[in-house]
Amino acid sequence: MDIFNTNTLINEQTGNLAFSLNTFEDNCQFDHLNRLNYYSLVWIKKGSGVAKIDFSEFEFTSNTMFAITPYQPFMFVEKEHVEGVVLNFHPDFFCIHKHHEQVACNGVLFNNIYNPPMLCITDDIRGQIEMLLSQMGAEIQKADLAQYELLVSYLKIFLITASRAKAKQQPEELEALPDNKEPFILQKLKNLIETHYKTKHSAGDYAELLNITPKALAKITKSHFNKTMTNLISERIIIEAKRELYLTNKSVKEIAYGLGYDDEHYFSRFFKNNADISPKTYRDTVGFARAMA
Repeated sequence: MDIFNTNTLINEQTGNLAFSLNTFEDNCQFDHLNRLNYYSLVWIKKGSGVAKIDFSEFEFTSNTMFAITPYQPFMFVEKEHVEGVVLNFHPDFFCIHKHHEQVACNGVLFNNIYNPPMLCITDDIRGQIEMLLSQMGAEIQKADLAQYELLVSYLKIFLITASRAKAKQQPEELEALPDNKEPFILQKLKNLIETHYKTKHSAGDYAELLNITPKALAKITKSHFNKTMTNLISERIIIEAKRELYLTNKSVKEIAYGLGYDDEHYFSRFFKNNADISPKTYRDTVGFARAMA
């Protein structure tokens, strides 16, 4: 890694961003659709507006942090003037797929299709978050011995802190009234998607497994996840496809077959329609060879 400017590290082998930490005083870098080939943690310290991420919209106020995965489409429409901090890191710098047991952020902060990709920075964690950002900001400017190792250590603590905070903030669906069956359907639906997403790709399949009508299922998913059933299934498939593209040397055809697609070209079109990038380009810009080096 080499220093490109005071806030950004560049991967010397690829010329791509490896790690960066910057403040922003307006919304200009987020007022249009972004699809970046690295992870982004965007802390809105001041302001309010609407975040458009994937298929959904989320209202936000001051002290909201968004967690964005590589090539996830997002933009912010501000209502009140926006200021904050953005932390970016490429999977080559730190891969949450490879280190998910160490930081437990995959499926909490990132790649969670059931909860909004955001958390509130409350008073009890704000000081720690500020301190970690300050330490990373100071370290990124040093170009000193073991800089990469120290930055990764700070980043791990940052991700663990944010993941713990988000886990506490996630709605406890099963605490609903005993006569409300929806929370149990929601949990069963999550379990069914995790079990069958590689083989069952239609909303009707899951309605049948739940023994409810497709219309009733559509109403539940829209109400609780602000997504269609098709969106949920597609997002889950894409998350696994990206993981396979990044962590393995499997061909696109092998990955497609493992996810229930006999036709590699159909799968590639499905991937591009949902990720706005081909599987090959995703692997070339985010993953495999450099990740395994």
